Amino acid sequence: MTDRRRFLGGAGATVLACGPLGAVWAHAAERRSLSFVHTHTCERLDIVYCENGCYRVGALERINYLLRDFRSGDVHPIAPELLDILFDLQRRTEHAGAFEVISGYRSPGTNTELRRHSSGVAEHSLHLEGRAIDVRLTRFPTSRLHELALAMGRGGVGFYASSDFVHLDNGRIRSWQG
Repeated sequence: MTDRRRFLGGAGATVLACGPLGAVWAHAAERRSLSFVHTHTCERLDIVYCENGCYRVGALERINYLLRDFRSGDVHPIAPELLDILFDLQRRTEHAGAFEVISGYRSPGTNTELRRHSSGVAEHSLHLEGRAIDVRLTRFPTSRLHELALAMGRGGVGFYASSDFVHLDNGRIRSWQG
């Protein structure tokens, strides 16, 4: 019985890593890569996160670490669907720059603290679930990045012109400006 459970658990992990999550199914035969530079930690990451329709577990772990709550150090899984949104958005830009990360995962404590100082931080932010990211694209107009993200119709898109970043998430389709 134990061997069967171990096998099924391993099989489930394989399905999760290779299943048709998000837009991966449509791009099953291609390599999907992203480049990041974190604006607060100065860490850089150029990584292939999906190949032949399978998310690369080690790559996802490295992305989770880079997109951790840099204030608390807490690491949380980042939704692969969010990475697919970034990948598809970058393809639309036809620009090879790195995504400059302003905020990835946020711990509950960090989110509460940020809410105390800003009306633009949602109480139930998708950052808390690893389903949102605030970015800009190196040497690419952030206003244009915003327009392209809106045209994709794949989740929430917020534009923060004064801070020069776009919020992207894999939640319901909506948009706002901050």
